[in-house]
Amino acid sequence: METYLSWNCRGIRSKLHDIRTILNDFHPACFYLQETFLMSNIPLKLRGYNCVRKDADTGSHSSGGVCILTSNLYPSTPLSLHTSLQAVAVQVHTRALVTVCCIYLPPHDALNQQQLNNLVDQLPKPFLLLGDFNGHSTLWGSDSTNSRGRQIEQFISNNCLCLLNNDEKTYFHEPTRSFHSLDLAICSPDLLPLLNFEVGDDLLNSDHFPLIVSHADSGGAIQLPPRYLFQRADWAAFMQLAGVTEAMVSTADISEAVQHVVDIIINAADNTIPKSSPRLRKFRRPWWNEACRDSYKNQKKCWNIFRRYPTTENLVAFKRARAFARRIRRRSQRESWIRFVSSITSSTSSKQLWKKVKAANGVYKEFSIPVLNTGHASYSSPLDVANILGQTFAQVSAVDSYSPAFVAIKNRAERMPLTFSSRQSFPYNCEFKMFELQTALSQAHDSSPGPDGIAYNMLRHLDGVSLSNLLHLFNRVWREHSFPRQWQEAVVIPILKPGKDPANPLHYRPIALTSVLCKTLERMVNARLVFELEKQGCIPPLQSGFRRGRSTFDNIVYLETQIRNAFVRRNHLVSIFFDVEKAYDRTWRYGILQKLYNLGFKGNLPLFIKRFLSSRTFRVRLGNFYSDPFNQVEGVPQGCVLSVTLFILHFSEILNHLPPSVTVTLYVDDLQISCQGCNMRLIERQLQNAINKIVNWCNENGHTLSAEKSKCVHFCRKRSIHADPILSIRNDAIPIVEIRFLGVIFDRKLTFLPHILQLRKKCEKSLNILKVLSCTSWGADRTSLLRIYQAVVLSRIDYGCLVYGSARSAALRRLDTVHHSALRICSGAFRTSPVESLYTICHQLPLHLRRKKLSLQYYFRSLSHSQHPTSHVTLPAALRRIYNARPSHILPFCERVKSIIQDSELNFPDIQTVDFQIFPPWNIPQFSFLNPFSGFDKSRTSPVIYQQLFSFHRYWYSSYRPIFTDGSKAVGHVGCGIILDGDISSFRLHTSFSILTAELVAIFYALQKISLSTQRQFCIYTDSMSSLETLCHPHFQMHPVSMEILGLLQTLQHRGFCILFCWIPSHVGIAGNEQADHSAKTAVSLLHCEIPYCDVKKSVARSIFSLWQETWDLQVRNKLHYIKPFIGLWPVLPIRVADVKLTRLRVGHTRATHKHLFGERAPMCPTCNVELTVSHILIECSNFNRHRIHFFNSSFLTLPELLGEKHHPDIFNFLKAIRFLTCI
Repeated sequence: METYLSWNCRGIRSKLHDIRTILNDFHPACFYLQETFLMSNIPLKLRGYNCVRKDADTGSHSSGGVCILTSNLYPSTPLSLHTSLQAVAVQVHTRALVTVCCIYLPPHDALNQQQLNNLVDQLPKPFLLLGDFNGHSTLWGSDSTNSRGRQIEQFISNNCLCLLNNDEKTYFHEPTRSFHSLDLAICSPDLLPLLNFEVGDDLLNSDHFPLIVSHADSGGAIQLPPRYLFQRADWAAFMQLAGVTEAMVSTADISEAVQHVVDIIINAADNTIPKSSPRLRKFRRPWWNEACRDSYKNQKKCWNIFRRYPTTENLVAFKRARAFARRIRRRSQRESWIRFVSSITSSTSSKQLWKKVKAANGVYKEFSIPVLNTGHASYSSPLDVANILGQTFAQVSAVDSYSPAFVAIKNRAERMPLTFSSRQSFPYNCEFKMFELQTALSQAHDSSPGPDGIAYNMLRHLDGVSLSNLLHLFNRVWREHSFPRQWQEAVVIPILKPGKDPANPLHYRPIALTSVLCKTLERMVNARLVFELEKQGCIPPLQSGFRRGRSTFDNIVYLETQIRNAFVRRNHLVSIFFDVEKAYDRTWRYGILQKLYNLGFKGNLPLFIKRFLSSRTFRVRLGNFYSDPFNQVEGVPQGCVLSVTLFILHFSEILNHLPPSVTVTLYVDDLQISCQGCNMRLIERQLQNAINKIVNWCNENGHTLSAEKSKCVHFCRKRSIHADPILSIRNDAIPIVEIRFLGVIFDRKLTFLPHILQLRKKCEKSLNILKVLSCTSWGADRTSLLRIYQAVVLSRIDYGCLVYGSARSAALRRLDTVHHSALRICSGAFRTSPVESLYTICHQLPLHLRRKKLSLQYYFRSLSHSQHPTSHVTLPAALRRIYNARPSHILPFCERVKSIIQDSELNFPDIQTVDFQIFPPWNIPQFSFLNPFSGFDKSRTSPVIYQQLFSFHRYWYSSYRPIFTDGSKAVGHVGCGIILDGDISSFRLHTSFSILTAELVAIFYALQKISLSTQRQFCIYTDSMSSLETLCHPHFQMHPVSMEILGLLQTLQHRGFCILFCWIPSHVGIAGNEQADHSAKTAVSLLHCEIPYCDVKKSVARSIFSLWQETWDLQVRNKLHYIKPFIGLWPVLPIRVADVKLTRLRVGHTRATHKHLFGERAPMCPTCNVELTVSHILIECSNFNRHRIHFFNSSFLTLPELLGEKHHPDIFNFLKAIRFLTCI
């Protein structure tokens, strides 16, 4: 039942508990609040409600103020009022569109009758006006009528309005202990027969009772869509009930087979997985306990006694009970908050950590239904709103949204059918294997289910038989070229674009939910499609979007390099950043299929894509309301796995139509072109020529460039006056401004100062969450706070530092303050603590070293990919001479990194390149190994037992020739050894190789020795379980030597070799293993082989750490350095207050010893008459010798003994005894 509430709360912030109580009890559609006492700079946000307010802000203090909270479950839109009265209005659709207005008339302000009349004239009918009018009249139950009351009577009469009030009192006047009627409910005549009116019986810590207006007939309660609670699922029972049989997936009609699978899984889920309640959610009160309940109950009891017997004694008893209840509630809230924050520890899982962080920060998903205005009419019914949004989304991809010229091109092209059928067998058209299905399920992230209600979690918990039958169903779809009709449907959730008008249907972004079954099959198809496209080189190298080993950094670094080179040549560089309107939704489907056809794709794969793109429909969902079905005629389907790859394939074609005079980068549809030179007119002509070619391509393929949203930047450092370029798209000028390109702001002089300033502003705002979760006496522990800092703040600082790290040091120091503030918050260190101590105590790199580390890692990673666009960027000799002649110019990224490499004395062999397309997705090698020693704990098993087990194993596998491999890593030495029939082969590797790489290299060379043998059966023995497990899980991020091993193993198997792998324990007396271990440790023959990037990454981290240690070694006067001379990660105390005190003692800066830095006098020891320091208090002051002997059994101590990695267990007892603990 829709309810409207009105309450004079006398201060929202102090009554938030009471407001939430009212919202929990009534779930009103609208909640009117008067005397909010809010200032304009104070935000108000309540979960599940939109807020429209007007503050009576006097500048120095808050007074008056009105507010309307409207439920997100009802379409609503604010109404602009032109009045000096304290009033706000909203149009909300409950059963029909109603205007609701909240008003507050201060008692001592003069009221002009015309002001009320003008207010009502602005309210569209029907309307409901509620508020505190501060007028007395016998008409609404007062004992007498005053002048304000007569004005209101006249106002009601003149405007033909209806008063809903009865004679119930709405206000309690405490000084006189009397009750009055000041709050009124007034409506237009057409609402009178539909509404009921009553007054609440509880003041709720105010002096006004709430007014409750409800519909006379009880309508159906609004319900939320229920969702499965997977954390409470009975997966064993689900697995038994969700049995997908062969008969289900073998029906003649493929759509019917899919429906059978959906029905059996959903039925099993309904019986084994609980669902959330569809009822409206209440505000949680985790702090509410028995003491709160008893005190509140006593408050209500005292109030009821006072209402019946309004004596002075009863009033005093009520006020005492109310104050006591308030005190109990606030204490409980604080204690609950402390427990909540302190529960965030290093053992908290990432999921729970971020759940708590979002809860503490007030981050939650809002759901709101708007009132739409199309310019011709307004739509407020949820069903109408859903249909209007559906029409808007459908219109974007409709044929009539294209230009007539493109429609003619489209119609002419589509008359030529594309024949994908072929008798030739292509490997990518083979049936799917079980490992492909398992890989697809493991790679999928949990997301909202589609129209069928199936989630990934359900598919992951199907048993082997059901998965096998599901795979059979997928293969039927694949080979029969019949696409289930259920998979062509989508549910669209409209999301308002940031900062846009919610009343405009064009300002919403569609988020499509499609069938998880279909997306699983799409993921398998997409893996094959991407493999073929990458293998054939169909995607240009300059396209960086959603490709393995590529990122946005590629385009950012490439652009910065071009600009730096232009600056040193004293040239102009003009760059244009294009915006493609509705790129995904307007992609020409036939153009995608034509591209596949031209690339030679035939058979199952292109036929699946053809049916996947055809006959797409969607419905818009708003809460529990669904729109009519709409057709998506063109464009790639939203929310689908294949869509991104198909779009990239189609849109990347634009790179083939650009002239060679411009340079270009592309990230999905973020297209950037640039041109440099000393003649601006020539640059203009070349760029305009390129723009015209891009526009022509877009015209021929259905895309539209936005001249308004596209941007142009003129990069130049010349001081002379020169005109900016004049460039246009279809005669519309492109604006020349600084640009945020892939998250980094590029200013025209490339100082990166605007980016750094904005980054600092964002990071400082994000630091608030750390301040919320931390306190010196309670809060989350240091490890958890650092995890949050790294994810929320440091990740932002890291992004783009490859290029903005070239800014002047003065600009970069602005970010250091953010870093230092965060470390002080996380560690609880005193404000005067040296920054070098902060780095060490928190084990966090200084930002300048962190930038070096990230730059080196990106540089070496780019070298590990042969097709990476920046891996071949080197300065020509002539340009290098110019840089040498002009040293004030900043070098481009690659040259800056080479300088870092030279300064750091990093010396690596050639970087091993990674081939992501070494194994086709349908033919990934399946690796397994023997482990005859499983079940035996090495720490409890005698070596003799292992030797006997190995002998027994060799008895069963005597026909297999044994070959032993091992790797070894020690200081300054890495080696590997192979033993075959007494033949010893050993190699020394570069010292940067890891032990895992050494083990894998040994296995690889063992396979090479096997390839030269005439015997066909071998068993390779290794004591490296990690290397065997790496080989068992092939994926695109696996170790490159593992890929080579699997490739060579596959080749040998095709030649008839039968090769087994077996794990053996090390150092238990197995002769072959001992020999291999000795040969690896004593290897002298250097093997020249490429080093994998994963090992380079670790070596870079060690090198940067060494630089950090060298800097720390210079801090000889630092107090922490004496205690902790070597940088390392020390354990954190689980209790926040103890950890903060220990941190301050170690750093040597406490409140007692360093408060003089804030203007006070330097503290002196009254006994020794020397400066008061932590060292003096703990080990020097003779006044505390007896305490030292009592707690430490000695009066001669050192700081490392007391405050080292394992601090003395009685340190806090000692500090408490000498009364210094509270002064830290």
